[in-house]
Amino acid sequence: MDGRRILGDGKTIRGFVAGSLIGIVAGILQTWIAFTQIEFMGIRLPPFGFTIPDVLITIAALSIGSLLGDMAMSFVKRRINLKRGAPLPVADQLDFVAGAWILTYLVSPQWFVANFTLNIIIVLLILTPLLHIGTNIIGYILGIKKEPW
Repeated sequence: MDGRRILGDGKTIRGFVAGSLIGIVAGILQTWIAFTQIEFMGIRLPPFGFTIPDVLITIAALSIGSLLGDMAMSFVKRRINLKRGAPLPVADQLDFVAGAWILTYLVSPQWFVANFTLNIIIVLLILTPLLHIGTNIIGYILGIKKEPW
C-alpha cells in the first residue's frame, strides 16, 4: 500500500485459521454446557441458537469477528506508526470484542439483541479490559509475553 505492512508481524493466516477453529471448538463446548443446563454461580450460558446451522453461524461469527477486530486494530496501529507490541489503551483491550459484536450482529441480529442486553454489554466493557490486563501481566511474569500489556 504505502510501503508499510498492512498488519503487524504477529498476524498470520495460520494464526487466523487456528484462532478461528479454536474459538469454534470452544463455542461448541459452551453449547454443550448450555444444553446440559449446568449452572455456575447461578448463571447459565445461553444457547447460540436452536438449530445446528444457527449455532454454527453464531459461534463462527463470534470467533472470526473477534480476530477480525484484532486485525482491524493492528491495521490502525500500523497506519499511526505504532510498532508491534506498542500499547494502545482501551483499543487493545476491546478491539476483539467490537469485532465479535459487529460480525455477530450482522449475521445473527436476533440472537445478538436477545443475549447482549445493555447490562451484559456494560459488564463486558468493564471486565474485559481488566481480564485482558491481568492475563497479560501473568503472561509477562511467566515469560510468555515480552510486554506486560
